[in-house]
Amino acid sequence: MKILLFAGLVLVVLGIASLVVPVPHTEREGIKVGGTNFGVQTSHSERVSPIISVVLIAGGIALGIAGSRSRN
Repeated sequence: MKILLFAGLVLVVLGIASLVVPVPHTEREGIKVGGTNFGVQTSHSERVSPIISVVLIAGGIALGIAGSRSRN
């Protein structure tokens, strides 16, 4: 089926992108005194675990193989 092949391709692309592109994360901490807010906002970027990337790529390859075999 074309859907499995397409889903496999999407998973492979997401897996490869997750190895390279960091995910931004912003945290805000502070206190509120009366009507005034005192706080600090920090932001940093984290990459996804390589294990998750490998699982996405392997799952995408498996779906791609299943999608190409079901056409015949």
